[in-house]
Amino acid sequence: MKMTSKLMAGAATLAIAVTGALPAMAAEKWDMPMAYSASNFHSENGVAFADCVRDATGGEIDITVHPGGSLFAGADIKRAIQTGQVQIGERLLSGHQNENAVFGFDSVPFLAPSFDDSAKLFEAAKPKLEEVLAEQNLTMLYAVPWPPQGLYFNKEVNSIDDMKGIKFRSYSNATSRLAELTGMLPVTIEAAEISQAFATGVAESMISSGATGYDRKVWESLSHFYEVDAWLPYNYVMVNNDVWSGVSDANKAAITGCAEEAASRGLQASKEYTQFTMDGLAAGGMTVQPAGDELMSGLRDVGATMTAEWLEAAGEDGKAIVDGFKAMQ
Repeated sequence: MKMTSKLMAGAATLAIAVTGALPAMAAEKWDMPMAYSASNFHSENGVAFADCVRDATGGEIDITVHPGGSLFAGADIKRAIQTGQVQIGERLLSGHQNENAVFGFDSVPFLAPSFDDSAKLFEAAKPKLEEVLAEQNLTMLYAVPWPPQGLYFNKEVNSIDDMKGIKFRSYSNATSRLAELTGMLPVTIEAAEISQAFATGVAESMISSGATGYDRKVWESLSHFYEVDAWLPYNYVMVNNDVWSGVSDANKAAITGCAEEAASRGLQASKEYTQFTMDGLAAGGMTVQPAGDELMSGLRDVGATMTAEWLEAAGEDGKAIVDGFKAMQ
């Protein structure tokens, strides 16, 4: 399935609405690295956003999207934007929780396991996120959640004990800690390397959305997907502040409008992609089912430990985020 047609339609509508009054000038070229495959809905949304910006600015800002970690590996994208190696890019900020615990707010197990809860948690965290990013020379343009995270294995798993010794693909502090607390062996693997890692046995399990597994055809190596709805991490599109300060007010307004459309469009794509990818994994031959009671009980105990650890690491900022989120419930 391709989300491209839906994504492009929304971008074109906005671009037509805001194009016209802007004078034609020589295009300013921006590079936008993204970590996930070109067929992933985040990447397709990024392309639609770039097209919208090009049209809405009358061609003054021309963004070239580089998906699949082709320009920078996922872990290097944020630094590349901060230092001006690229003007704009997309990154999973929870992968940088070691820099600031606040970045891990969206990976606290079972705190906000639905799209509605995730949206409230994001709103509670957004002011602090923007403050931290500003200190790092970054401005957030938009953010889009992944579908709920589930567990992939190459065998049937019914309890935490069944997970011990399994090589587990890690991409953040939270995923590494999950592996440690369940007795698995964390192995750091970028999204672009997932297929090869599973095919060669470097990894045997991961926690991720159905979208990642579907895009990477993990059914060729893995056999089971368990729906646990652990968390919904966000991908963030950010721009370098030095670059952003040089953008005209008119073009800032145009880009901000495109970003708002991208956030809405991406959220809808994520929701639609959730069931589609579950069906796709099953069609590929995987067993797709909710985790059993014994497994969920063990995972919730692990989640309680991880929640307490995150709150301690995030301090008053973390408490304020959680309190703000709970106040919206």
